[in-house]
Amino acid sequence: MPEKKDYYEVLGVSKGASDDEIKKAYRKLAKKYHPDLNPGDKTAEQNFKEVNEAYDVLSDKTKKARYDQFGHAGTDPNYGGAGAGGYSYYGGSPFGDDFDLGDIFSSFFGGFGGGRSRSSANIPRRGSDVECRINITFLEAAKGCTKKVSYYCIESCDECGGTGAKKGTLPKTCGSCGGSGHVVVNQRTPFGVMQTTRTCEKCGGEGVIIENPCARCGGKKRIRKRCEVEVKIPAGINSKQILNVPGRGNAGTRGGENGDLQIYVNVEPHQIFERKDYDVWCDMPITYAQAALGADLTVPTIDGKVEYHIHEGTQNGDVFRLKGKGVPKLHGRGSGDQYVKVHIEVPCNLSENQKNLLKDFEKTLVEKNYQKRKTFFDRLKNLF
Repeated sequence: MPEKKDYYEVLGVSKGASDDEIKKAYRKLAKKYHPDLNPGDKTAEQNFKEVNEAYDVLSDKTKKARYDQFGHAGTDPNYGGAGAGGYSYYGGSPFGDDFDLGDIFSSFFGGFGGGRSRSSANIPRRGSDVECRINITFLEAAKGCTKKVSYYCIESCDECGGTGAKKGTLPKTCGSCGGSGHVVVNQRTPFGVMQTTRTCEKCGGEGVIIENPCARCGGKKRIRKRCEVEVKIPAGINSKQILNVPGRGNAGTRGGENGDLQIYVNVEPHQIFERKDYDVWCDMPITYAQAALGADLTVPTIDGKVEYHIHEGTQNGDVFRLKGKGVPKLHGRGSGDQYVKVHIEVPCNLSENQKNLLKDFEKTLVEKNYQKRKTFFDRLKNLF
């Protein structure tokens, strides 16, 4: 069989990576290679499978401990193969097809991963996270707002109360495992009689048997439904940032806590303002007379209109700053600034009288009235 890639290499993390680093790397790659975003791309599909397989192992402490100690042979029963006169650790063992080598270590050393015993099959499990997207305006992102977000998630069935049994009935304790979800099996091996623990086949590890399933959930205990939550959007948030709402994701199983709701924020562009980090930029047209003589301008900001005086001789493209008039920084660390770039609008559609006045005015001007023209022609002289 083809050589499997190292799970840490697949996720692009180091062997000592924390649970949060592993989770963050998985989300990024799963989104990148998701089949819905790469229709028909076989390579992306294969990468998506590898990423999910790697995360399935590295996010589980028991599997991760086995993988760190024995590599793929510690987690994949189909991995490896018999050498000359040999056999693989899993599937092909001389002790029987359903014999688990991990049970030997469990018997002698208390299991893999620092001597911890195998976890119960019916322990509470946390629900998975749910993702959704929300569009907000430029000003809503800058000032903060409250939004109602609708999304689909898995919740405990309200018809049966999450028992999976028909209303008025209750699940019965499994007679095979006594409600533990697992059974103890004795096996004779070359090392003697070994006692192993297996998931109960009759109840599937649930510990109970549902004889009369709930009509609404079909005995699955959970249903998919449309949910709504009111979310406070903090001032200063930007596009591609994620809001995490704890406990509003998919319901857990066997009494486990709910997952989280992760909201991907998209900020719509504004007609006047443009955001750069926490600073706000805008272009503002001014007249020729305002630029030449100086003027008091009424400038729009995200907080409303403010007055600003431009000096005489303001040039096209000059930029002035309004301190503290930008976007509030997240977590209350002040605000950015606003930068206003002026554009001198040349008058058009002049009347004959206006043209004559402008010509007369032009005749009164000398070189010292200009700055860039003098510099340009001085440089031009040096070229020839």
